[in-house]
Amino acid sequence: MLTLSSKLPAVGTTIFTVMSQMAQEHNAINLSQGFPDFSIPAELSDLLARYVRDGFNQYPPMTGVPYLREQIALKTQRLYGVNVDPDSEVTVTSGATEALFVAVQALVRPGEEVIVFDPAYDSYEPAITLAQGVTRHLPLLPPGFAIDWDRLAATINPRTRAIMINSPHNPCGSVLSRSDLEKLAALIGDRPIAVISDEVYEHMVYDGERHVSALEIDGLRERSFVISSFGKTCHATGWKVAYCIAPAELTTEFRKVHQFVTFTTHTPTQWALAEFIDKYPEHYLNLSDFYQQKRDVFLDAMRGSAFRMTPSRGTYFQLADYSDITDLTDTDFAALLTREYKVAVIPVSVFYADPPPNHYIRFCFAKAETTLQEAASRIAGLREITP
Repeated sequence: MLTLSSKLPAVGTTIFTVMSQMAQEHNAINLSQGFPDFSIPAELSDLLARYVRDGFNQYPPMTGVPYLREQIALKTQRLYGVNVDPDSEVTVTSGATEALFVAVQALVRPGEEVIVFDPAYDSYEPAITLAQGVTRHLPLLPPGFAIDWDRLAATINPRTRAIMINSPHNPCGSVLSRSDLEKLAALIGDRPIAVISDEVYEHMVYDGERHVSALEIDGLRERSFVISSFGKTCHATGWKVAYCIAPAELTTEFRKVHQFVTFTTHTPTQWALAEFIDKYPEHYLNLSDFYQQKRDVFLDAMRGSAFRMTPSRGTYFQLADYSDITDLTDTDFAALLTREYKVAVIPVSVFYADPPPNHYIRFCFAKAETTLQEAASRIAGLREITP
């Protein structure tokens, strides 16, 4: 019999699958996995149907449909004042997870190190491990989940190949400021260190703030792979369409790997997205207001509860500190909420390599407002639970 020695021995079923399955089993409201429970824009679904009917169903260019890459470049210039070349610097990918994976494979050689900040999205480390790299985990500093700059400076060494950043941040909802990114650029200096910037929630920043992209920062622009997601922006997570912007030299290496991972991405979807952002830019321009309203509905419904909640600054996730309710671990508390109170959430400890003591859970508020209000009605009255 063939036996395999796993390349990813520490990897099991993701927490997102576990909690969504548990939500289904217990007929719970699913505020765990990050997907909307409402429809994509009608104009977008009509465009997709039209492109399918009109025969746009064969292989597109490996780098992405030109119309879509052109629209990505125009959107980037409009939002960040940065000119990118759609032919040599923009690559369409089958989801942001693919883009992150490809960037790591293009960069990292055996024994080289990549710094990530915990709590970190769960696809980062497996990609590094498969490249035979070494993941260096640095914890963000609560309650604001800020970078510990002194510790980062002490961690960078001659083996450091890349630093992965995520803003707006999943799961914390924190946002890196221009000052933060400039500090990162200054800290890297002229060392041969790349930046992989996960910006998939770029259009979800609240309370008058704006997203600052690594593309805008001198010292980062020329060394960064910047990754964004139409799945998040267009309420279509199942479409799995994203893109990576990087300087031409980095893009060349990125595409060498990309062509042997997915080669290309679903054709009619690319055409539909291109025309949608071309004709309806108000969708992404107004997305922060759209999701801030949902955040505020949920926070208002939870007001007066024993959950301590600092309003999320970005993403469609909201952290809650439940330490006034119980001493249960976050995984046990998440399971209890799902089984007994019929609200599924994500425990934050799963995003750490070495979880510190914490009592945080993550809610997804990319849901209909009635869904959010019903979920709050089930748990807002919790006061004290004895293990």
